[in-house]
Amino acid sequence: MVIVAAFRYRLQATRACAEASAVTEIALPPVTILKPIHGMEQELDQNLESFFKQNYPDYEIIFGARDATDPAVQVAGRVCSRFPQVRTQIVFTGPPTLPNAKTFSLEKMMAATNRSYFVITDSDVQASSDFLRNVIPSLLDPKVGLVTCMYRGIPASDIWSSLEALGLSIEMSSGVIVADMVEGMRFALGPALAVRRDVVDDIGGIAATADYYSDDFELGHRIWAKGYLVVLSHYVVKNVLTPRSPLRTLGDQLRWMKSTRYSRPLGHLATGLTFAMPFGALGLLSGIGLGYSSVGLFLFTLAFANRMIQSVVVGWRVARDPRAVALCWLYPLRDFIGFFLWLASYTSRRFYWRGETYRFGRGGRIIPEQRPIQRRVGQCP
Repeated sequence: MVIVAAFRYRLQATRACAEASAVTEIALPPVTILKPIHGMEQELDQNLESFFKQNYPDYEIIFGARDATDPAVQVAGRVCSRFPQVRTQIVFTGPPTLPNAKTFSLEKMMAATNRSYFVITDSDVQASSDFLRNVIPSLLDPKVGLVTCMYRGIPASDIWSSLEALGLSIEMSSGVIVADMVEGMRFALGPALAVRRDVVDDIGGIAATADYYSDDFELGHRIWAKGYLVVLSHYVVKNVLTPRSPLRTLGDQLRWMKSTRYSRPLGHLATGLTFAMPFGALGLLSGIGLGYSSVGLFLFTLAFANRMIQSVVVGWRVARDPRAVALCWLYPLRDFIGFFLWLASYTSRRFYWRGETYRFGRGGRIIPEQRPIQRRVGQCP
């Protein structure tokens, strides 16, 4: 299914790229890039700078931070000074009063501009100069409510970061393209997405997603439920990983697994069947135990080859990650670790995120444990 989905995606991407190139510059609307920032990250300066180099006729960038003491604000200020021709502003939001701090910032940032086309990107994302030219044209169709981009992982120097980056480029991309093939896009991916103001207003504003950790998923799902199309873009951005300890790296991946458990409970449950290496290892042990070592070794080798093929087909053909070819022999290890992270995602409701501890509540809503929150009128507790 992944191989078929990958070739389907490439065919659609080629056609979409040609359609985006055919859109004239005069037809491109003014755009606001919304960039929440919080703390230092790997290559933050380069990440932010990439959005100041867009080959697009009219765009502005709005940064959102809690206060001026955030070190990321100093980096953003230095980048802004290097590109005075790009209209920018920094919105200081103060301490978040909504469960999801990012959504709280986005609400303040959207209110700071009167433009109708938004691109929301994370601070750990890099994009080339043709990013806006490729993403915005799909939104010119009034039937399209949101455009979302896949991403490839850019690792730090350690082995754990390399495994995590392979997971982003291969495992994540595989799930997305299969979901798109089977049922169409009913969700969005957070690192980079584009949306119109009228569509956001139609779902009750960006704060409608504030109760959820996976605000990106919830935003896309609510827009789809309103009858708009959610489009998976042909454009792939880079997700730059920051060096962390092995425990922190695994903890972050476990947090993502838990969020999927609550965002797509049935899909997440079925994900356990999509890992190959645990079943290959089971086949090997069973073969040895039953006296058929050669059969067991064949099953293990088959699983190993299966993941190597997936690494090349998806990691390279879809995510455009050259490491997916060079390190295809390493991806089976990532697949094996991913299975145990999947198991662990059912062990706890709590998770750690940007200096705060949260727990998942009813319906996948999140509750911060160290700060009070304010519920909006009409929001469920």
